[in-house]
Amino acid sequence: MNRTLVTSIILFVCLGASAHAQSFSNQSAAPTASAPQAAKGQSLQAMEAAGTKMSFDVVSVKLHNPSDREGYSNVPLGPGVPFPRTGGLFSVSNQPLPPILAWAFDLSGDQQLRINSQLPKWAFLDRFDIEAKAAGNPGEAEMQLMMQSLLADRFKLAVHTETKEGPVFALEMVKPGRLGPQLKPHVSDPSCSESTTPPPPACASGLMQARPSVSGLIHYVGQNVPVSIISKYLPLTSQWGTGLDRPVLDKTGLSGNFDFSIEFARQLDPDARGPQSDQNGPTFIEALRDQLGLKLESQTGPASVLILDHIEEPSPN
Repeated sequence: MNRTLVTSIILFVCLGASAHAQSFSNQSAAPTASAPQAAKGQSLQAMEAAGTKMSFDVVSVKLHNPSDREGYSNVPLGPGVPFPRTGGLFSVSNQPLPPILAWAFDLSGDQQLRINSQLPKWAFLDRFDIEAKAAGNPGEAEMQLMMQSLLADRFKLAVHTETKEGPVFALEMVKPGRLGPQLKPHVSDPSCSESTTPPPPACASGLMQARPSVSGLIHYVGQNVPVSIISKYLPLTSQWGTGLDRPVLDKTGLSGNFDFSIEFARQLDPDARGPQSDQNGPTFIEALRDQLGLKLESQTGPASVLILDHIEEPSPN
């Protein structure tokens, strides 16, 4: 199984554990800026542009015990899931590095694919237990900045961003103003409460891979998400041969949040012999058109890419 496929699956499914139980240093350097000092309400991108640096007060990083196959995260590492304030606690168990890195830098699907192609094998194979604590009750952007500092400190992560003109896809409506049968405006349930943790299924938000109606098809669902989130993570479907190997820009003009369901057949390697789909069913492009009423148009536009300069395995005591 190739690296891109493994890491794309990681974003939706918690895979089995691997690694050796081993402890690492438990104290981080003094925080660069505490959570209360950050400008409230600012986006991660705005704080990064301003050069804001933040760190956790206390950090523990351990390789996960392979005998324990349970995985856990107190923050949503998957796409499109609202962030619940945790009182400054970040706690994950049995997690590989790529989804943590993707969350810390708020990477789109195509950015994840590109950075994953640069990561060493151990980043995918090793599983980590990470617990970190900050003062106050910071929001998601503040916690993401702290995780960036943690990765730089413990994993010696160094990255930089480059923006270049290149091929992109524009996500557009097939017929303006007309949604597909499986793309519907989200209707809020009055019984849903933000204080319920975890929320009941009817009140959950985000994107996920689901059980298909027919064995062999690929099925993705989204609940209470804007179309911009759908377009942001569409490139992750490239693991199924969809060909979405570039940024996808939301050009639908749709506002508000939506629920959707899309099923399609996995497309095989076009250079391989035999049939190009392993199951009777629509291609991804056909499903996008007929089920969601959306299409992709090739264009040229700016693409932001995260470049890996350096990374190391955390050193044991």
